[in-house]
Amino acid sequence: MKGRIENGFGEILVDKNVIAKYAGTTAVGCFGIVGMAAVSMTDGIVKLLKRDNLSKGIHVEIDENNELTIHFHVIVAYGVSISAVCDNLVSNVRYEVEEYTGLKIKKINIFIESVRVID
Repeated sequence: MKGRIENGFGEILVDKNVIAKYAGTTAVGCFGIVGMAAVSMTDGIVKLLKRDNLSKGIHVEIDENNELTIHFHVIVAYGVSISAVCDNLVSNVRYEVEEYTGLKIKKINIFIESVRVID
C-alpha cells in the first residue's frame, strides 16, 4: 500500500521505501544515534548499515486511514540517555516526515539493537 495525498490537481502516491529512506536520513542525524541496524535472523548478529542501506533498518506500515506506523531498528552511542535519544528521534522524525510527505504518523516504535562506543 502507498501513502495517498489528494490535492486540487489529482492524487499523489508515496511509496513506503521513499518514506523509509527519508525517515532513516532524519534518524541518523539525531543526537546519540550511531546508525540503523540490520539483524540476521539466522545467527542473531546485528550489523551497522551504511548510508545507502538505511531503509533496511526501518519498516513502514500504512493503514486504511492513510496513517503511518514506523518501526526503527537502531544502534545508539554508549553513554547517552536512551530515553533522551528516543524522545529526540521521535520528535524529529515525526516533524520531518509529516512535513515532507503530508501524511500523519500514528505511531513510531524504536528497537535498540546494539550500543556502540564512539571514538
